[in-house]
Amino acid sequence: MTIKRRPRPGWGRKAAAAAAAALILYLISATASSSTAQGALEALGARSDLAVALLRRQLGDSRGKDAIPASLALAIGQSPVLLAAREDVLELRRTEEADDGGDPQRPQEPVRPDTEQTGPIQEDPAQPETPLLFADNGVPARTLVPTSPEGYVVTGDVYINNRSDREFDASIFDGTFAAALSEEEGPQILIVHTHGSEAYTMPAGQEYVPSSDSRTTDSRFNVVRVGEELKKTLEEAGLTVLHDETLHDYPEYSGAYNRSLSSVEEYLREYPTIAYVLDIHRDAISDSEGNPYKVVSAAAGVNAAQMSLVIGTDGGGLEHPDWQENLKLAAALQQRITDSFPTLMRPITVRNSRYNQHVTPGCLLIEMGAAGNSLDEALLSARLLGEQLGALIVEKG
Repeated sequence: MTIKRRPRPGWGRKAAAAAAAALILYLISATASSSTAQGALEALGARSDLAVALLRRQLGDSRGKDAIPASLALAIGQSPVLLAAREDVLELRRTEEADDGGDPQRPQEPVRPDTEQTGPIQEDPAQPETPLLFADNGVPARTLVPTSPEGYVVTGDVYINNRSDREFDASIFDGTFAAALSEEEGPQILIVHTHGSEAYTMPAGQEYVPSSDSRTTDSRFNVVRVGEELKKTLEEAGLTVLHDETLHDYPEYSGAYNRSLSSVEEYLREYPTIAYVLDIHRDAISDSEGNPYKVVSAAAGVNAAQMSLVIGTDGGGLEHPDWQENLKLAAALQQRITDSFPTLMRPITVRNSRYNQHVTPGCLLIEMGAAGNSLDEALLSARLLGEQLGALIVEKG
């Protein structure tokens, strides 16, 4: 008879056995201080392919590309923490296999009211819904949204804070407004800056030379730069835009509105086709202790500076008979923006001062964020505003 000798283990099997023994010692030492399955997984690095594969093998799963040799699967059995928490491991396994995506948390939307009321109230601050993706300028961020219709005139999703002496109600807002493009060839929109030196808080290493507190004459960093971004976006919509980069508030702040009015009237005399005049500013907001903060909206997927529209009236005694047409334009624009970006706009504010808005029914004063915002956040908002305003103007004709 012939006796067949069993082959001696080769170097490959010896190496595998040595590797398994080493892995056993590693797992025991790595999980010895962990009292829960979650802690053991974290110690092992639960997101690594090897740790996940070991867990699956221990649970009797040898599917697909994660299948592992039995010699390595024995190693997981040497971890008493994992063996004692089999149900927890099963739950962690199901979590690991679940889709990590899903719908992002929607930003908080204003409450849709059943009644309209008037009178100023304070907006409630909330923390922004997503972290900054721009360079952090170190200023605390909040998202200001109304939490109740009380104190506002409300039309659709638009909240209006009436701080003027004039009365109006939601019945005037039907989506229409008087401003319209001219049938003649020529510029259609004028962008100006009554307070052109208003600036933002830049991240470290990007500071500007200030002309005063949160102001600079360097138009690469102030609201003039934001106006230029808005101009480009409106032009992409097919509109013809003029941008006056004059700093009407420098070197003297007092009298800025008189100087900007002179500029606007000169443009209107030269270009009677101008139907819309946009005065671009930025706000300045502080908490109850006087500490500044930025206002942001995460509705665009990245924090953009919250914007607000300010509408003037004849409540201060200056002639402005058609102020409601500017307000109707503001409400139509804000509703359009809010449809796409629910928290991008703060409530519209109506005041007694007329802010030079008597020159045309297409006048808006727009606060692009606040002094605490970064320039990047304001530029993003300018693009979002330009896209929505441009579409609204083109559709109206």
